[in-house]
Amino acid sequence: MTTVWLKAATIRAVKTAAQTALASISTTAVFSGVDWRIVGGTVLLATITSYLTSFAGLPEADSDGKTD
Repeated sequence: MTTVWLKAATIRAVKTAAQTALASISTTAVFSGVDWRIVGGTVLLATITSYLTSFAGLPEADSDGKTD
């Protein structure tokens, strides 16, 4: 595992986490009704899944070790 891959995978995981958090939070009618444990668990699962999916390949990191 190279630092280029790790950087690309982390960027992808952070974007996935942010999208998941936004989707989870927006499902409630009021902000005070957000169940933060559910949001946190969902975001954690999405982040782990993103990293695991990145093992299959990252188009952002090519074989030369350069990023787009």
